[in-house]
Amino acid sequence: MIQLHNVSMSYQGDAPALNDITLKIPKGDFVFLTGQSGAGKSTLLKLIYAELSPTRGQVLIDGQNLTRLSRSQIPLLRRNIGVVFQDYKLLPNRTVLENVAITLEVLGWGKRDIGRKVFHMLKQLGIEDKVNATPLKLSGGQQQRVALARALVNDPKILIADEPTGNLDDENKEQILEIFKEANIRGTTVVVATHDRRVITNSHRRVIRLEKGRVIEDGGAAPEHAAIGEDGYEQ
Repeated sequence: MIQLHNVSMSYQGDAPALNDITLKIPKGDFVFLTGQSGAGKSTLLKLIYAELSPTRGQVLIDGQNLTRLSRSQIPLLRRNIGVVFQDYKLLPNRTVLENVAITLEVLGWGKRDIGRKVFHMLKQLGIEDKVNATPLKLSGGQQQRVALARALVNDPKILIADEPTGNLDDENKEQILEIFKEANIRGTTVVVATHDRRVITNSHRRVIRLEKGRVIEDGGAAPEHAAIGEDGYEQ
């Protein structure tokens, strides 16, 4: 599903943010990407949803080589990727309904179907009563759920989240992680970047640790049904 081959990424004038990364995340996997601030987590996520292009190496998503995609092809790729940003990126002057509906409007859904789907998603996340509120009237936990609803409303193949629990209390953290688990059970490949060790403790999920742009630990395995090759990856 997600493959990086000898990927390096440098910003102009800076040391490499990523340095010779090779890894594979199989379809249906649930992965925590961890490391201290500046380890390269956000850069790696941006490569996956094609906000950045690698300085060197290849990034493949569902068999597509992102380095060969034209700009016009990137929106089509992103239709299958839900992204939860660290700062939510909600539109402050739009209602909760409008913020979540944007995803489906881009896909050309009809207004009636959009309303039905959005309300169903908000109900699943326990915020259906906030449908007409604007983000500034919501708590941090509620804003995070709106961001999640927007990312999940079109049932993406891949869900990416950048520090999704950073500003939440323990109760809200657990609830957000449960939502990720439920999406994963439905077949979505989930990649969560976090530097919060408490979030991944006892998760029994694969953990990829970055340090100074390199993978220094990959503590998980591919799903039980997969055949495992000598390199430790699914064949």
